[in-house]
Amino acid sequence: MAEEQNSKIDLAENRTDLAKSRTDWAEDRTVLANERTFAGWMRTGLAAVGIGLGFNALFGKLQPFWLPRAIASLFILIGIFIFYMAQRNGCRVQRRMSAHDAKPMKGMNLQLIAGAMATGSICLAIGMWLIEMPDN
Repeated sequence: MAEEQNSKIDLAENRTDLAKSRTDWAEDRTVLANERTFAGWMRTGLAAVGIGLGFNALFGKLQPFWLPRAIASLFILIGIFIFYMAQRNGCRVQRRMSAHDAKPMKGMNLQLIAGAMATGSICLAIGMWLIEMPDN
């Protein structure tokens, strides 16, 4: 009788350990999915910046001279906003989750990447406005 009760206790502990392992793996998958989502939003932001630069390149001769640059700047600002939202949401998820076997990027890395992308985008916008200013 004692052996049967010990085996039931061992079985219950085994189930508890397995459930904890499955939960840990699910959390790791969520942490890694968060990084993939962050990367997707960064690509979307870069696409918005690229659309802005492409618009300015294709329609740069429109009059008044500031119109294509203003439209391009709008797309660049949308890209910067996407970068900001991506890092904000990515960091929020990372704070709530804890990795077990996976090695996620740290929250600061997400902020550095988004900051670098935003800084580069701002530099592109400034350069776009400074190049070939029309003579009045």
